[in-house]
Amino acid sequence: MFSETTEKKKISAPEVKTCGNCGGAEGSAVVAKLSACARCGLVFYCSKECQRSDWKTNHKNRCIAKVDRVPQPRDPFSDCKEAASEGEDCPIFLDPVARASASTLPCAHVFHAACVAELRKFKLKQLCPLCRTPLPPGPEKLHEEATLRYLVVALRVERGRASWSALTKDEQREIHDAVGGWRAAAAQGHAVAQYNLGTMFEQGRGVAQSDVEAARRYCKAADQGIAQAQHNLGNKYRNGQGVAQSAVEAARWYRKAADQGMAQAQYNLGTMFDQGRGVAQSDVEAVRCYCKAADQGIAQAQHALASKYRDRQGVAQSDMEAARSYCKAADQRMAQAQHKLANMYLNGQGVA
Repeated sequence: MFSETTEKKKISAPEVKTCGNCGGAEGSAVVAKLSACARCGLVFYCSKECQRSDWKTNHKNRCIAKVDRVPQPRDPFSDCKEAASEGEDCPIFLDPVARASASTLPCAHVFHAACVAELRKFKLKQLCPLCRTPLPPGPEKLHEEATLRYLVVALRVERGRASWSALTKDEQREIHDAVGGWRAAAAQGHAVAQYNLGTMFEQGRGVAQSDVEAARRYCKAADQGIAQAQHNLGNKYRNGQGVAQSAVEAARWYRKAADQGMAQAQYNLGTMFDQGRGVAQSDVEAVRCYCKAADQGIAQAQHALASKYRDRQGVAQSDMEAARSYCKAADQRMAQAQHKLANMYLNGQGVA
């Protein structure tokens, strides 16, 4: 491990300049002094011949004028900056940046998240290729540190040593820093950080409560495949919280989360088929969704499935199967299931 003094010396040591065409080092016997490209100022040449040769074969397509590398002043965490990240061309990959793959640096330049990940492999040369601003910590590190800060407070609340409604100044500062870390990670395209911000806006922790902002964050995380965000976004559309109410959109997002095996989403999608909301009414599809959720221990799904067996809706009538599903829900202390199971025992339906 290097000492702090050694590290400072290495970082501050001047970098040896080399010709962008022939590779000759400045100060050598062959090359006395290099001249920078007048347009970008980033590449150096030992002679006009080398500059002309490199311009035709390589540098012409990569030379970016100094004025074009200066970003417009923008708040790195503002909504405007994140909105601008959608549809812009990545300067490295020269391809439009989609919302799900955008990474916006503090200097406000937008890249593909994968391109920024590649830039980080260059160690001390971790700079924005457009304006040479040092890259911030990676999204994983930012997310991890923010999550640890949040958990310190969350565990205190869980153990009864603190209350979300009456946090101390130190606890409020930890939550504020956690939100700031998640914002920074989310700006670099971190999906879980987007989801975490959605929950904070939904619950009003560390930020002003906002269903609109929660739905926006859930949408970004959902587009990146986070099942819990897809489910929560489905809830927002179902209840018209922060977005225009739409049963069709609710069912669509529930299906995406259900396809990833999320039990609660499978149950909610079953209720949509049961009621014919956002999808064509289908007892068969409802039963299929209830079965998947019931197998994962969702008491509401076990109760709903029992009712389907009892009333012969989408499945062959079976008092025995109905009693069995009611029993599973009753064991989870679901009062309605306990009452119906008691009636089945009273009438000898499916049980002695």
